[in-house]
Amino acid sequence: MKAVTVLLFGLGLGLSSAKASCGKPGGSEATADSSKPATETAPVSLEGVNTNVLTPRERKEFSGYVTKFDAPCSDFKGSVAACIQSKNSCKACLPAAQFVLRAVRDGKTDTQIADSFKNRFDASKVRVLPVDGSPSRGPEDAKVTIVEFADFACPHCATVAPGMDKIFEERKDKVRFVYKFVNLQIPGHELAEPASRAAFAAFRQGKFWEMNAKLFANQPVFAPADLQKYATELNLDIAKFKADSAGNEATDRIAKDRKLTDEIELKGTPSIYINGRLFDGGDLPGWIDMELAMNGVEPPAKTTGTLPAAPSGDSVKPAASAPAASAKPAK
Repeated sequence: MKAVTVLLFGLGLGLSSAKASCGKPGGSEATADSSKPATETAPVSLEGVNTNVLTPRERKEFSGYVTKFDAPCSDFKGSVAACIQSKNSCKACLPAAQFVLRAVRDGKTDTQIADSFKNRFDASKVRVLPVDGSPSRGPEDAKVTIVEFADFACPHCATVAPGMDKIFEERKDKVRFVYKFVNLQIPGHELAEPASRAAFAAFRQGKFWEMNAKLFANQPVFAPADLQKYATELNLDIAKFKADSAGNEATDRIAKDRKLTDEIELKGTPSIYINGRLFDGGDLPGWIDMELAMNGVEPPAKTTGTLPAAPSGDSVKPAASAPAASAKPAK
């Protein structure tokens, strides 16, 4: 079975149709049903939403959705369209309508649009993800927190890593980016845990992100001597690096992240959560900037951060309950 990712970008174009992930694909698969909602809703005009980019048929479909979908606001009871027309102060209604417009323009099915809208705006879809003790960068009090679940042995994670760095750099004063260790218990990922331990040891010396970049750039060269070489290149204290790699704190961090992946039923890597919502595809920078705007933060004026398309790969469900690999860097 071929994999379908939760987040991979086409170069310069947002998410491409060539998608891939390590492990079982995240999110629900869209139905093959291409039907659109049967509606006689007259086209609506909403301030701030440019429906001129839609065909007449698409305008009717868009109007059907925004008059059917509930506004994602706790202080407004009614549809997305009614929320905008009432000039309610809720900051989520306009982004919600723009979200629907893009989905209609992209030709998504009725089921795809309904599922995606719910995932993006329904409060029940928000997951509480503890971040204490995990590697992070950006302001701790940022209004938007991005959590990435990645496996150092996952080729798709390595492919998107530089793009993720670029996306963060363009918003580094506005978002917090958190890394969660995933060591998939599947063939080809046997060296994921020693790599995770090396990254944790670098984290203990304030060099996690530098080690993160080295590991993905050199994947899958993760023999003990290689990991020590990377530590030396980062000017780490090698004795401390070895001790921290093999230590109980690394074991505990990896175990906590594994438990969290079980709780959220992680489907594959890389998986991205933005303020507790699983990113299910599309334009990742746009999703992040929408989240910033909905939280009263001005998005960056100009951005270039995108992720390159990754090759497709086989989908294998990770054995989440399997014991961790015992390989550790040599002392």
